[in-house]
Amino acid sequence: MKIKFLLGAVALITNAACAEQKEENWVSIFNGDNLDGWTVKFSGYELGENYKNTFRARDGILSANYDDYENFNAEWGHVFYKEKLSHYRLRLEYRFTGDTIPGAPDWAIRNNGIMFHTQSPESMEIIHGWPVSLEFQLLGGLSDGNKRPTGNVCTPGTHILINGKLVKQHCINSTSKTFDGDQWVKAELEVKDDEIIRHYINGELVFEYTKPIADANDPEQPAHPYADGLPVKEGYIALQAEGHPTDFRNIELLKLN
Repeated sequence: MKIKFLLGAVALITNAACAEQKEENWVSIFNGDNLDGWTVKFSGYELGENYKNTFRARDGILSANYDDYENFNAEWGHVFYKEKLSHYRLRLEYRFTGDTIPGAPDWAIRNNGIMFHTQSPESMEIIHGWPVSLEFQLLGGLSDGNKRPTGNVCTPGTHILINGKLVKQHCINSTSKTFDGDQWVKAELEVKDDEIIRHYINGELVFEYTKPIADANDPEQPAHPYADGLPVKEGYIALQAEGHPTDFRNIELLKLN
């Protein structure tokens, strides 16, 4: 009798877990063939101008590509998803390929990021750096063999709370391991407005923080769109082009209540 009860309990738990999993409505937000639903913005160029065809879509991959460049001259680029979001999970796979374009800064080597809670692309200046946002920083290992975690957080024009304490450091490392070479890595972001933000790498939680606020005194954000200290609870998602070729695939969104 006790065995039957235990088996019944296990079945109920399993069925509940399966039902919960079935209810997750993950949606692909990149069609694999073109940039429909996405808007590009490059520093020095009008909104929508895909400078030197940097962002490309082909065979299921959205890439930041530098085949048409001779040198990089601070043409910071971002490709924004069309919808403003506040409660969601985002997941994708990324990999670094090739070499950094000549002229890009040393820190750009095997460096990209998922920008989120960003200002709108329409609100950015013609010449700009990064949108006011939070960044799920993506890094690849370097040839020196030193530890270089991925899934870090950077805060252009913002600050965050970690364990309830305000942190003003621009970039903070996660607990992830280092990923070398051109391997695909799975990144997942969980966002619940300003209540909780979590970074996952290959399914493992590597960073958690709360209560992002605007830093209107950031010297790199002279045209800051928000009042200082304003809670940052929503915004757009963007992928970067800042000097190193990067591929993205399986870009999916799950909206949360």
